[in-house]
Amino acid sequence: MSTSWITRPETAADVAAIREINLAAFPTPHEADLIEALRTDPRAWLPSLSWLAETPGGDLAGYALLTRCHVGDSPALALGPCAVRPEQQRQGSGSAAIRAALEAAREQGENLVVVLGHAEYYPRFGFTPASGFGIRPPFDVEDKYMMALALDPERPVPSGVIRYAAAFGV
Repeated sequence: MSTSWITRPETAADVAAIREINLAAFPTPHEADLIEALRTDPRAWLPSLSWLAETPGGDLAGYALLTRCHVGDSPALALGPCAVRPEQQRQGSGSAAIRAALEAAREQGENLVVVLGHAEYYPRFGFTPASGFGIRPPFDVEDKYMMALALDPERPVPSGVIRYAAAFGV
C-alpha cells in the first residue's frame, strides 16, 4: 500500500515534532541537537528549506533540512539531517521531503547542494560524487559518500573545500 505524502515547509508549531522524528530515527540525540543549533545560526538557517512529509491525515513522518554552507567562497546548501519515523520508513516520506526541499531550493535560485550520506540512496535524487565537481569535504571520507547536486545545470558550479555551518563542528 502506498501513501500519498503531503509536503510542506516547517512552521513554528512543528519544532517539537521535528525533534521527535529525529530522536526516533537515530540512536542518539546528535541530529536533533544539530537541528536546534542550526536554527540559532542566522547565517546557516533558511526557514523555507526545512521540509516535512505528512500523511493525508496530518501525521508527520519524514523530514529534510537544507542549510547554508559554502564551497570555496561561493554559497551552497548542505542536505541533512534527514529523518523518518521508524514505523514509517521505506514508504517514501523521506524521499518526498527531500524532493520538496530540493525543489524549493531550486525555485529560490540556489544552485548547489552537498550531502554526506549513503552512496546507494542519494543518487536517486541526482547526487553524484562531489569530487566530479572539484568539491572536497574538510575531513577524510571515502569519495562515494560525499556527493553534490547542481540544481541548475546551466549555471557554473563552484569548486573547493566545503565550509559547513559552525554547528556541524567541522
